[in-house]
Amino acid sequence: MHVFRDIEELRDWRRSAALAGRTVALVPTMGYLHEGHLSLCRIAATHADCVVASIFVNPTQFGPGEDLDSYPRDEGSDLVKLAENGVHCAFLPTADMMYPTGYETFVEVQGLTAPLCGASRPGHFRGVTTVVCKLFHLVEPQVAVFGLKDYQQFLVIRKMAGDLLMDIRVVGGPIVRAPDGLALSSRNAYLSHRGRKAATVLYRGLAAAREAYRGGERDPGALRAVALEPILAEPLARVDYVEVLDAETLAEPSAERPMVVAMAVFVEKPRLIDNMVLGAALAE
Repeated sequence: MHVFRDIEELRDWRRSAALAGRTVALVPTMGYLHEGHLSLCRIAATHADCVVASIFVNPTQFGPGEDLDSYPRDEGSDLVKLAENGVHCAFLPTADMMYPTGYETFVEVQGLTAPLCGASRPGHFRGVTTVVCKLFHLVEPQVAVFGLKDYQQFLVIRKMAGDLLMDIRVVGGPIVRAPDGLALSSRNAYLSHRGRKAATVLYRGLAAAREAYRGGERDPGALRAVALEPILAEPLARVDYVEVLDAETLAEPSAERPMVVAMAVFVEKPRLIDNMVLGAALAE
C-alpha cells in the first residue's frame, strides 16, 4: 500500500502510467477506523480497480467547543487495517496542506443542509463539502463511498457532486452495527461501560419506529414519538434531535414516500447519530 502525506506525491501517483486505464474509488475518513470504515473500503473495491482512502480530521467541520482536539486518533493501527482491507493508497494530509495561510474559499450546499445536523451544528456541512470537494479534485475518483450512518452527509455529498457536474458516482455503504444494534462510530470510544449500554437506546428507538411503520403507522409525529420513547427513558441520554423526514429530500414527509427516522443523541459526553429508512432502500 502506498502512503502519501504530500499533495504533489499523491498527484504524481494518480497520474502515473501504473494507473493508466484503471478506475479509482475514494473512501474519505477521519481515521480511528472500525469495521464500518473497512466495509466501505471493501465496497469500494467492488466498484473500481484501485481504492484510495484518506485519513484527515477536518478542522472546518468542527464547531466551537466540539471535539476536534480530542477526536480519537491511531494512525499506525489505521494504516495496518487499510492495507489488510484492499486499499492501494492512503492519503494523510495535514491541515496546513488542505487549508494554507490565506485560505478563503468554501463549497456550500443549500437546502439539504438546513435540517438535522445542519441546524444543530452551524457550518458543519460547509466544512464537509469543502474538504470532500478538495479530495475529489486531488484523487480524481470515478466512485466515492460514504457510510449511510451519516445519512444527511451522504445526501449532501451526492447533491454537491451532481450540482457541480462531477463525473463521480457517490455510493452509500450500509450501517454496520454491533450485535446489540449500536451503530459503530469512532466516538463510541468516549463511552464508559455504562454509557455503552445506555447508547443502545438509539437503535431501540429506531427499531420501535420500524415496527410501528410495518404495522401501518404513517403519521410522522406518531413515528417520532415511538422512536423517542426509549431515549427519553434513559437518564444518560440527552436528545439533540429526533426527526422523521422525507428520505430523499429531508423535507416534510408524506405517507406515499419513503421516510427516514434520523436522530442525534448525547450519551454521556459523545454526540451519537443514527438513522433508519422506512419504506424503501435509498437509491444511489
